[in-house]
Amino acid sequence: MDAEKYNRSVSLLCPTCGSDQFSRDGEEGPSQLATCARCGLKITHDDLIRANTESINEHVKEIGKDVAKDIREELAKAFRGSKFFSVK
Repeated sequence: MDAEKYNRSVSLLCPTCGSDQFSRDGEEGPSQLATCARCGLKITHDDLIRANTESINEHVKEIGKDVAKDIREELAKAFRGSKFFSVK
């Protein structure tokens, strides 16, 4: 199974205006400030992730479904023709 096909990028959106364009201020890390290019909101990277938790969780669920489907298909191929195993 090719794990690379499950790599995804999730755009973090400004909780005020919905823009995905930010400039970063200061040193990289969880407390790094990001400034929204549209509305000027200053927010830490951690707070930006918290504000986008719902979107991130939906992407994780979608990837999980894709992985489960691919595993079922791989198992079905591996045990095809076996009278001892059945994949549902």
